Amino acid sequence: MKLFIAVTLLIALATGIFFSVKTPVKNATFTALNGEQMSFEKLHGKPVIVTFWATDCENCLKEIPLWLDLYSRYHAQGLEIIGVSMYYDPPNHVIEFSKSRVLPYPITLDIEAKLAKEFGNVSVTPTTFLLNPKGEIVWQKIGLFELTELQSQIENFLREK
Repeated sequence: MKLFIAVTLLIALATGIFFSVKTPVKNATFTALNGEQMSFEKLHGKPVIVTFWATDCENCLKEIPLWLDLYSRYHAQGLEIIGVSMYYDPPNHVIEFSKSRVLPYPITLDIEAKLAKEFGNVSVTPTTFLLNPKGEIVWQKIGLFELTELQSQIENFLREK
């Protein structure tokens, strides 16, 4: 049995896939680039994707079309996506990038790494979290994700509303 647990953990570490035990997110507040103040408390009742990214991260850039697809499919039904730029990403790069790509979901600068700390000291990009409508982390992925990994969970949360 111990061998099975060890092998499972090694596979999870190697693939970058981690499933959490419904870890609640504290009521962190953040400001989007458009000036809108948001808090996770206000997002309760909705599934929320939080993705930590950087403008110089190749895999982060590969994920953007997937975020746009998920946003266009499910935002009207309640899905929220929040892009959190890493503390080391120059703010002017993030602002210019966000404007040039016309990203429809909120982007926030995490200059002091407060959100990165709130989500377990995120230091690698991309790192993505899915929060259920109760505000609990139910899925985490370090590295590129597959659209099908999230789609069924999002649809389940939206059906439960």
